[in-house]
Amino acid sequence: LPAAGGGGGGGGPPPPAVVAAFKILDSDPKVEGILVNIFGGIVNCATVAQGIIDAAEAVWGGSPKVPLVVRLQGNNVEGAMRIMEGSSVKCILGNDLDDAAQKVVAAVANK
Repeated sequence: LPAAGGGGGGGGPPPPAVVAAFKILDSDPKVEGILVNIFGGIVNCATVAQGIIDAAEAVWGGSPKVPLVVRLQGNNVEGAMRIMEGSSVKCILGNDLDDAAQKVVAAVANK
């Protein structure tokens, strides 16, 4: 997914690219799990996290129908994790890409 820029800061519209990506994933019956891997660099990961939550709420009205694993790395990752953990959107947080990949495989296997 592209970085969530413009919107997604809470109270505003979710980033259109994230909403579009989630809609594509939602429309494919072969999708059994979703892994969002963001390396934010200088982008504020809290903004990205809020964009993911806002997009999930826009597409699914909350949590997706399949397991959602999110791995974020970069600026303000601690704030992003607090946002994700405090959200009503059900997601699994990955510590790094390897951990996140293992978690999405396990979540799909345990559905």
